[in-house]
Amino acid sequence: MNVPKIPLGDWVDVLVKWVTIAFAGFFAFLTTVIESLLNIIVDVLSVGPPIILIIILTLLVAYTSRWPLGIFTLISLLLIDNLGYWESSVQTIAIVLLSGLLTIIIGIPVGIWSAQRNTVHRIVTPILDFMQTMPAFVYLIPSILFFGIGVVPGIIASFIFAIAPTIRMTNLGIKEVPNDLIEAADAFGSSNSQKLFKVQVPIATPTIMAGVNQSIMLALSMVVTASLVGAPGLGADVYRAVSQIDVGRGFEAGLSIVFIAVILDRISQNLRNPVYENMIKKKIVFSILAVLIIVTAIVTGITKETAVNKDDNSIGAQTDYRMIGIEPGAGIMAQANKAIKDYKLDNWQLAEGSSAAMVAELKKAYDHKKPIIVTGWAPHWMFSTYDLKFLKDPKKSFGAVEEIHTIVRKGLKQDAPGAYTILDQFNWKPADIEKVMVDIKDRMDPADTAKKWITANKDKVAQWTNGAEAGNGEKIKLAYVAWDTEIASSNVIAQVLKQNGYEVRLSQVEVGPMFAGVANGSADGMVAAWLPSTHNEYYKKYKDDFVDLGINLNGTKNGLVVPKYMDIDSIEDLK
Repeated sequence: MNVPKIPLGDWVDVLVKWVTIAFAGFFAFLTTVIESLLNIIVDVLSVGPPIILIIILTLLVAYTSRWPLGIFTLISLLLIDNLGYWESSVQTIAIVLLSGLLTIIIGIPVGIWSAQRNTVHRIVTPILDFMQTMPAFVYLIPSILFFGIGVVPGIIASFIFAIAPTIRMTNLGIKEVPNDLIEAADAFGSSNSQKLFKVQVPIATPTIMAGVNQSIMLALSMVVTASLVGAPGLGADVYRAVSQIDVGRGFEAGLSIVFIAVILDRISQNLRNPVYENMIKKKIVFSILAVLIIVTAIVTGITKETAVNKDDNSIGAQTDYRMIGIEPGAGIMAQANKAIKDYKLDNWQLAEGSSAAMVAELKKAYDHKKPIIVTGWAPHWMFSTYDLKFLKDPKKSFGAVEEIHTIVRKGLKQDAPGAYTILDQFNWKPADIEKVMVDIKDRMDPADTAKKWITANKDKVAQWTNGAEAGNGEKIKLAYVAWDTEIASSNVIAQVLKQNGYEVRLSQVEVGPMFAGVANGSADGMVAAWLPSTHNEYYKKYKDDFVDLGINLNGTKNGLVVPKYMDIDSIEDLK
């Protein structure tokens, strides 16, 4: 059908842009509130040595869920501390608790309202269907634009993803209250509020708590996804392990998440009816716990001092002493951390996230002419879209100018000599790749963009295919990381191979799996190895297991990037 495409994506972009501008003040206020609440929770959980919180959680689990689970809690938390994941675990628990608190504050009232008003129920139900079926990653995109990179968009996305069970189960619990009890309450002249709080809510509490329990578990399941936008905790450790193909670290961090999930699940399940309530009344236990939390929060709030004396006019103060990074496994992140050490930028922090999150944060700051420092590389379409500059790097922390290499698996030359020849002869310039990247950024399909560039550059493509045997439908699998440069180059070389008789499959992976895939033969090749610095760690690890065909693009550069409107020229100016 030749029906024009409905520009739904463009409409959504316009709507999000309008919301971002119109409600900027509200989002800033909400960000401040959430960050403040999270800091309070983290401060309370972090008071004293880890053994204090370990003992408290052990006693709480034992009281609510029997002593064997208390012993399990003690052993598992001690193991987490021993493995070095205690700080990350505290961050994760704080994020889950805050997300759970938000679902209770908002979800239970909405569920009650939905149960009492059919019109509200009819409106809320499709919204909940949408929230539960929409991929969680999608929530991160507007969250970055609204709240910036960091923990807040992660909490908001977790809240949206997790709130549905609380609303649904609250609605179900209220509706399942027997009619004869409602009639009895009406007969005794109960007001609507009396009927709700003295009859319906108490009877529906088990169902409501089941919904809260499921919301907490869903919030915990989002910790890895939230790390894509810079949320700290165990999710970031798992994401880092995946990026670096670190099986051991991934297992340790994943096991820590499992332990915390079991602990939070058992506490939330049995909080209403503790196992040992016959020995100690739950009012006494929870009152003591509440007093401890309140007193600790007050004390830490009074005694806590700012670790850094910030000059309001400095670049550091204006950017909150934060550089916006990308994926934790990327080589440029190691270079940025090296720069922090080389230039003794002790007050600065490097925010981990993703390439997409970094670009979104850059766009948000650039549109409002606010200062921002990001990890950047060229070629990249952002240099064509925004007026940017690299900060000078006199200590060479980011190394010299880099090159992008083509790497293939061993045996490809024998299995598909024509494809091997094309990949070996593939070479172009930054100006070429930037044309492709700009079209892709402007929402043109990557494959169509590649075809467009190939049609306009037949002479250059002819040099790549010169002397190459035509394929006969052999399958070629190319791996690439979702950086704009690699999306562009991988799609172009894929289309060239297709036009020469090969069946090409592109697989998007993280940097570590990309190198590992070519090394173990599960991928035939890639055109995305940044050397000698960015991907040096992976190159050294797998260099004996693949074939390096050499450079396909010269003149790449890594470094810290700022908008040109910022009055700063060198990394040394950040001191």
